[in-house]
Amino acid sequence: MQRRDFFKQAGVASLALGACTAGIKTVRAGTEYKWKMVTTWPKNFPGLGTGANRLAELIGELSGGRIRVKVYGAKELVPAFEVFDAVAQGTAEMGHGAAYYWKGKSETAQFFTTVPFGMTAQERNGWLYHGGGLALWTELYARFGLVPAPAGNSGGQMGGWFNREIKSVADLAGLKMRIPGLGGEVLKRAGGTPVNLPGGELFTALQSGAIDATEWVGPYNDLAFGLYKAAKYYYYPGFHEPGTTLEAIVNKAAFEALPADLQSIVLNACKVVNQDMLAEYTARNPVALRTLIEKHGVDMRSYPDDVIVKLHRLAKEVISELAEKDAFSRKVYDSYQKFLRQAKAWSNISELTYLQARDLG
Repeated sequence: MQRRDFFKQAGVASLALGACTAGIKTVRAGTEYKWKMVTTWPKNFPGLGTGANRLAELIGELSGGRIRVKVYGAKELVPAFEVFDAVAQGTAEMGHGAAYYWKGKSETAQFFTTVPFGMTAQERNGWLYHGGGLALWTELYARFGLVPAPAGNSGGQMGGWFNREIKSVADLAGLKMRIPGLGGEVLKRAGGTPVNLPGGELFTALQSGAIDATEWVGPYNDLAFGLYKAAKYYYYPGFHEPGTTLEAIVNKAAFEALPADLQSIVLNACKVVNQDMLAEYTARNPVALRTLIEKHGVDMRSYPDDVIVKLHRLAKEVISELAEKDAFSRKVYDSYQKFLRQAKAWSNISELTYLQARDLG
């Protein structure tokens, strides 16, 4: 009887295992999705381009190959600043870039990249994931048939590369500088001329004199582009980009065509890359900065205090005026400002005081 019961139970287990195996085979043999990802970055560019590559790889790995994403750098399929339209129109299922490049579509989108004198990378992640920021971003992009997700952060950036000294606010007058987003509007109000160029064109424009200055990212990426060969002075801090969120955008129809588990995989892969890229920049920037100074003799300078004060005042004007564009802009602005006030209150007694205390030793 015991032997009979044993074989009976073994038979049931075998059938159950067979059913599970059949289920696994069904999943693996299910629909495979072949996606294209277009980016605003040069192909395989350190940090930014490789971050897009990593996102594509991770989606493939986590999905067991059910989604295969092929990455195209800027100009390979579409120009850098046509990524938004390409994904919205379905030319590509996915894109990787930065929301402030699309201010021609929506000025409010700039809030979802960075704000001058605003949140740091950690604070931005808090707002996006746990403060309602991502829900607002999703609401905005739905108008264009897109689904957004944070997919990288460069952390605090440098002020940029200049071929003239900045000794006072007067030195900003007439300055032609590559600087996108809200930071560009701040420069304009200070008397400068903001220019929006994709990364791959910066070195030539700076070297030829087409622009007088450029910001890009920070030491890690600036070293990779060799910007130290085209400008004399390297200024800090990056008041215009204290924590820059990069985005993945997905064609809404393509996203909704995925089963629920694959939708979750895409969004969570973005979250992993968002965290990993910030860690990479935190590790690479200090090493690159030392190389720029010690090996290449870069003249690094801080903006004068009066320049920072002036730029800060102008930034408040720019951001406040953006909030008055329409009801949705006000909604995003109010959410952002509320979270910023909370974050500052905590950061000032935690991170700021700790950093000051650390330097006392």
